Amino acid sequence: MNTHAATPEHSPLGKTVCYQDHYDKSLLFPIARQTKRDEIGVEETALPFAGVDIWTGFELSWLNTRGKPQVAIATFRIPADSPRLIESKSFKLYLNSYNQTRLDSVAALAAQLAGDLSEAAGAQVEVGITLPRDFAAEQVRELAGEYIDDLDIAVDSYAPCPHILQADAADIVSETLCSNLLKSNCLVTGQPDWGSVAIRYTGPRIDREALLRYLIGFRQHNEFHEQCVERIFVDVLRACAPEQLTVYARYTRRGGLDINPWRSNFESAPQDNVRAARQ
Repeated sequence: MNTHAATPEHSPLGKTVCYQDHYDKSLLFPIARQTKRDEIGVEETALPFAGVDIWTGFELSWLNTRGKPQVAIATFRIPADSPRLIESKSFKLYLNSYNQTRLDSVAALAAQLAGDLSEAAGAQVEVGITLPRDFAAEQVRELAGEYIDDLDIAVDSYAPCPHILQADAADIVSETLCSNLLKSNCLVTGQPDWGSVAIRYTGPRIDREALLRYLIGFRQHNEFHEQCVERIFVDVLRACAPEQLTVYARYTRRGGLDINPWRSNFESAPQDNVRAARQ
């Protein structure tokens, strides 16, 4: 595992690879967060948000000490102030390297996952394991808030345009606005990434039509999930000047993994980690 700064084009994305089915932490490919943060004017020592990237691993399997396959759903929480994110295909390859790996216990698995991912990210990563006996308790629920997708707007731009965002400084509100129309593309391969986003804020009332056009503007934009959410956060904060702001996106899974970045300047953690219908 290379925990020094690496660039996306050197990752496994878009390349033919051989799947390893025995444990190999060197498959993880960390990427420095700061490179993209520099583009949006976010300093490493003065992040305007706290946050976490919540990953769900639906294709986790390993062998017990007698060689019998085990399956589970894993949840990973990578802090937004970690110096590195983990490229998703490398994450998938790493998880698949457990397929023929014997482990003593679920606790041993969780500890090994946490150790490897924390080393890759450069900060403590939390790992949760949900076993089959608890699968029935898994919930599906949409993001809480008011959806703005039914607004009858014309759209002619499919690149992020923060200058179109606007807010009424004379009308201070607290509300959560949601959209299912978020789509961006993988930074390296251009493959589509589909998501839903909630923007919770207190401050000048945001023009909803402008916000929806802005969000649709990510449709042909190439960036990783985490980077898109941070761009949205910074653009809304600068253009609309809310006193409090949270941006939370839940993306559909690819390769058995979904990524759900959450950024806020006033909340300490996401209210829940319930999957949306498209996840």
